[in-house]
Amino acid sequence: MERNTRQRTAIHQCITAAGRPLAPQEILEHAQQAVPGIGMATIYRNIKSLLESGEIAAVSLPTGGDRYEVAGHGHHHHFHCRACDKVFEVHACPGDMQKMAPKGFQLESHELTLYGLCDQCK
Repeated sequence: MERNTRQRTAIHQCITAAGRPLAPQEILEHAQQAVPGIGMATIYRNIKSLLESGEIAAVSLPTGGDRYEVAGHGHHHHFHCRACDKVFEVHACPGDMQKMAPKGFQLESHELTLYGLCDQCK
Protein backbone atom coordinates (compact mmCIF):
# COMPACT_ATOMS: atom_id res chain seq x y z
CA MET A 1 0.00 0.00 0.00
CA GLU A 2 1.23 3.49 -0.88
CA ARG A 3 1.97 5.98 1.88
CA ASN A 4 -0.40 8.91 1.92
CA THR A 5 2.09 11.78 1.86
CA ARG A 6 1.36 15.51 1.81
CA GLN A 7 2.43 15.56 -1.83
CA ARG A 8 0.18 12.66 -2.83
CA THR A 9 -2.75 14.20 -0.94
CA ALA A 10 -2.21 17.59 -2.61
CA ILE A 11 -2.00 15.99 -6.06
CA HIS A 12 -5.13 13.91 -5.53
CA GLN A 13 -7.03 16.91 -4.14
CA CYS A 14 -6.11 19.16 -7.06
CA ILE A 15 -7.22 16.54 -9.60
CA THR A 16 -10.49 16.05 -7.70
CA ALA A 17 -11.15 19.77 -7.26
CA ALA A 18 -10.46 20.60 -10.92
CA GLY A 19 -13.52 18.72 -12.16
CA ARG A 20 -11.76 18.17 -15.48
CA PRO A 21 -8.72 16.27 -16.74
CA LEU A 22 -5.43 18.01 -15.92
CA ALA A 23 -2.05 17.94 -17.64
CA PRO A 24 0.98 17.24 -15.42
CA GLN A 25 2.02 20.91 -15.63
CA GLU A 26 -1.44 21.98 -14.43
CA ILE A 27 -1.22 19.48 -11.56
CA LEU A 28 2.19 20.91 -10.63
CA GLU A 29 0.90 24.49 -10.61
CA HIS A 30 -2.08 23.61 -8.40
CA ALA A 31 -0.14 21.30 -6.06
CA GLN A 32 2.54 23.95 -5.49
CA GLN A 33 -0.09 26.10 -3.79
CA ALA A 34 -0.48 23.41 -1.11
CA VAL A 35 3.09 22.08 -1.10
CA PRO A 36 5.58 24.79 -2.14
CA GLY A 37 8.68 23.31 -3.69
CA ILE A 38 7.00 20.19 -5.03
CA GLY A 39 8.70 19.20 -8.29
CA MET A 40 7.70 17.59 -11.55
CA ALA A 41 9.42 14.29 -10.67
CA THR A 42 7.17 14.03 -7.60
CA ILE A 43 4.13 14.81 -9.75
CA TYR A 44 4.96 12.00 -12.21
CA ARG A 45 5.83 9.52 -9.44
CA ASN A 46 2.50 10.16 -7.72
CA ILE A 47 0.53 10.10 -10.98
CA LYS A 48 1.98 6.64 -11.61
CA SER A 49 1.05 5.51 -8.11
CA LEU A 50 -2.48 6.97 -8.31
CA LEU A 51 -2.99 5.27 -11.69
CA GLU A 52 -1.80 1.94 -10.31
CA SER A 53 -4.14 2.21 -7.32
CA GLY A 54 -7.08 3.04 -9.62
CA GLU A 55 -7.76 6.41 -7.97
CA ILE A 56 -7.23 8.36 -11.20
CA ALA A 57 -7.52 7.55 -14.89
CA ALA A 58 -5.52 8.74 -17.88
CA VAL A 59 -7.17 10.60 -20.73
CA SER A 60 -5.09 10.04 -23.86
CA LEU A 61 -5.48 12.58 -26.63
CA PRO A 62 -4.45 12.06 -30.25
CA THR A 63 -2.77 15.47 -30.11
CA GLY A 64 -0.40 14.15 -27.44
CA GLY A 65 0.11 14.47 -23.74
CA ASP A 66 -2.02 12.51 -21.32
CA ARG A 67 -4.33 14.28 -18.89
CA TYR A 68 -5.53 12.83 -15.59
CA GLU A 69 -8.95 12.77 -13.96
CA VAL A 70 -10.58 11.09 -10.99
CA ALA A 71 -11.49 7.49 -11.81
CA GLY A 72 -15.01 6.12 -11.69
CA HIS A 73 -16.87 8.70 -13.73
CA GLY A 74 -18.39 6.07 -15.94
CA HIS A 75 -18.63 6.43 -19.70
CA HIS A 76 -18.04 9.97 -20.91
CA HIS A 77 -16.14 11.92 -23.55
CA HIS A 78 -13.97 15.04 -23.71
CA PHE A 79 -13.74 18.50 -25.25
CA HIS A 80 -10.25 19.85 -26.00
CA CYS A 81 -9.92 23.63 -26.36
CA ARG A 82 -7.43 24.40 -29.13
CA ALA A 83 -6.65 27.86 -27.72
CA CYS A 84 -5.95 27.26 -24.01
CA ASP A 85 -5.21 23.50 -24.38
CA LYS A 86 -7.54 22.61 -21.48
CA VAL A 87 -9.62 19.45 -21.60
CA PHE A 88 -13.18 19.28 -20.25
CA GLU A 89 -15.51 16.37 -19.57
CA VAL A 90 -18.55 15.88 -21.80
CA HIS A 91 -21.26 13.78 -20.19
CA ALA A 92 -23.12 12.96 -23.37
CA CYS A 93 -22.66 10.23 -25.94
CA PRO A 94 -24.02 9.77 -29.44
CA GLY A 95 -25.05 6.25 -28.44
CA ASP A 96 -24.59 2.97 -30.25
CA MET A 97 -21.53 3.28 -32.45
CA GLN A 98 -21.69 -0.32 -33.77
CA LYS A 99 -23.46 0.92 -36.90
CA MET A 100 -20.31 2.93 -37.76
CA ALA A 101 -18.00 -0.09 -37.54
CA PRO A 102 -17.14 -1.86 -40.80
CA LYS A 103 -19.42 -4.76 -41.72
CA GLY A 104 -18.52 -7.87 -39.76
CA PHE A 105 -16.50 -6.02 -37.13
CA GLN A 106 -17.41 -6.13 -33.45
CA LEU A 107 -17.10 -2.83 -31.59
CA GLU A 108 -15.83 -3.15 -28.01
CA SER A 109 -15.49 0.49 -26.97
CA HIS A 110 -15.02 4.00 -28.27
CA GLU A 111 -13.43 7.32 -27.38
CA LEU A 112 -14.73 10.63 -28.62
CA THR A 113 -12.91 13.94 -28.33
CA LEU A 114 -14.49 17.18 -29.49
CA TYR A 115 -12.20 20.05 -30.53
CA GLY A 116 -12.87 23.76 -30.61
CA LEU A 117 -12.84 26.77 -28.30
CA CYS A 118 -14.03 26.72 -24.70
CA ASP A 119 -16.36 29.38 -23.36
CA GLN A 120 -13.41 31.44 -22.06
CA CYS A 121 -11.48 31.36 -25.37
CA LYS A 122 -14.25 31.86 -27.93
